[in-house]
Amino acid sequence: MFETALLCLALNVYHEARDQPVHGMKAVAEVVLNRVVDHRFPDTACEVVMQGPTYTWKPDFPVRHRCQFSWYCDGKSDMPKNKPAWAQALLVARDVLQAGSTGIAEYATHYHSIHVRPNWAQTKIFTGKIGAHVFYRWSLR
Repeated sequence: MFETALLCLALNVYHEARDQPVHGMKAVAEVVLNRVVDHRFPDTACEVVMQGPTYTWKPDFPVRHRCQFSWYCDGKSDMPKNKPAWAQALLVARDVLQAGSTGIAEYATHYHSIHVRPNWAQTKIFTGKIGAHVFYRWSLR
């Protein structure tokens, strides 16, 4: 189970934050763990990472561009190509899984790139900016 969670979490860190400083990568990983403990989200790291609508004719196939994490259903290969970045993502994911959420992003359950302004951000509480991501949570902890 740990290895499965590690792989899912590392893939999310790799695709969402591989160009970020380590604390930014950890914050992205912690968002996944914060969602796991939040009753509004699925109960495992893999289910959180892969959350999104699927086609009725193929329940394991996500609807393109409708996932919680865009890389998962963008139609591109999810296989890491940058070996050093993948190794770093695995280390960060392992550290975060072993330590649990440390609050680096103020227990955020959401984030987005600084390059976009999603409508949902208006309905969340801003917790901070780390690297190229802005973090939010549902309510006060």
